[in-house]
Amino acid sequence: MSAPTPTPDNDRQAAKNRKVLARLSLPERTFVADALRTETVGGVLLLIAAVAALIWANTPLRESYESVRDFHLGPAALGLDLSVEHWAADGLLAVFFFVAGIELKRELVAGDLRDPRAAALPVVAALCGMVMPALVYTLVGVTGGGSLAGWAVPTATDIAFALAVLAVLGTSLPSALRAFLLTLAVVDDLLAILIIAVFFTDDLNFAALGGAVAGLAVFWLLLRKGVRGWYVYVPLALVVWGLMYNSGIHATVAGVAMGLMLRCTTRVDEGEEHSPGERVEHLVRPLSAGLAVPLFALFSAGVAVSGGALGDVFTQPETLGVVLGLVVGKALGIFGGTWLTARFTSASLSDDLAWPDVFAVASLAGIGFTVSLLIGELAFADDPALSDGVKAAVLTGSLIATVLSGVLLKMRNARYRKLWEDEERDEDLSGVPDVYEQDDPAYHLRMAEIYERKAAEHRRLAEVTGGAGVEHDGPA
Repeated sequence: MSAPTPTPDNDRQAAKNRKVLARLSLPERTFVADALRTETVGGVLLLIAAVAALIWANTPLRESYESVRDFHLGPAALGLDLSVEHWAADGLLAVFFFVAGIELKRELVAGDLRDPRAAALPVVAALCGMVMPALVYTLVGVTGGGSLAGWAVPTATDIAFALAVLAVLGTSLPSALRAFLLTLAVVDDLLAILIIAVFFTDDLNFAALGGAVAGLAVFWLLLRKGVRGWYVYVPLALVVWGLMYNSGIHATVAGVAMGLMLRCTTRVDEGEEHSPGERVEHLVRPLSAGLAVPLFALFSAGVAVSGGALGDVFTQPETLGVVLGLVVGKALGIFGGTWLTARFTSASLSDDLAWPDVFAVASLAGIGFTVSLLIGELAFADDPALSDGVKAAVLTGSLIATVLSGVLLKMRNARYRKLWEDEERDEDLSGVPDVYEQDDPAYHLRMAEIYERKAAEHRRLAEVTGGAGVEHDGPA
């Protein structure tokens, strides 16, 4: 039987029947599961590093913390005589954004974002999830007469920290919601780096910028020519990073740019199982999640915490704006963006989920730890006291978002567990979940054999039981 010919009516019907946050394709589900495992471990390490920083900075060892954090090292002749804190923010986070660039490239060319209709949801949700926190901060700042310099602080989502929370509170969360959070955070990271590049660049060194662009061009050309070897790319990446730093643009932009240049599609005719981008990401992601981001947290999260300091978080317009931006702005922005996308594209929410599920994940995105701390340092670099207050606000807002999302997720955990079990069930032991084999005749043949064996076993047991009953009814 031939396939039906596509028509405008069919296309409209398909668009009308499209589900928001529906079950992932099997390849996408496998990729998301692998990525989430690494990010979850990284999130736990990030949490440990943040707690260690707070303890270190709020004990008699505080002076040693400040001494290590402010210790300078690096070649001054190259403009790289930086503090340890500075190296962590500009250097190590470049690795984090390099991985984010690869993730975004893979999503755009090989993942679900390659379909513009599928891409609309996380992109619109991410945009709304950044605009709304900025508006909330600005409203609080204008009303309270505070500085508006920190408007971008509550716009970021920390995917590693959020996934660490999921590992504890949302163990049975359906893969579609996990993937939505992951993709949302990838788009969020790119938008955050654009904010940093555009709004936190004061003086440009055009010679250094030209050198960085030339280095990126060489990087791209080598990739196009198929040149291999870390000993070629790592030194070149360090040169590009150093030039980008000296150009006046935040050095993490170099990481994103190089990540976006990697090829993330496989060449079947050459027998490739994984693209170069996937291979590099597999190697670098543990370095990013397990070392770079936790070290950044160790030297950025160490703020003095006291009853007075926490009280100031809710009284100063700048810090209150950050807290409300993360907790209220993020949740309303992402939820509203998702609802509007579904409403105006004639799509409907997956039958397995409800809108409160979307709100729970949206509130989880209010954990803005890593990039929020970075933007806070840039926004209030000339006011150390306010910078520390904003850091405390980021920690407070992220903690409130964690508790709120945890309560909401736990309320639906029984439903999530059933969905998760349905996704994981593999009765034919093929290694592929049954829900992905419903259209495969071989699957149904395997299941028929399984049921026939079970039926034969039940018949045998029935005969044995019936035989025992006949003997029992006979004369003694």
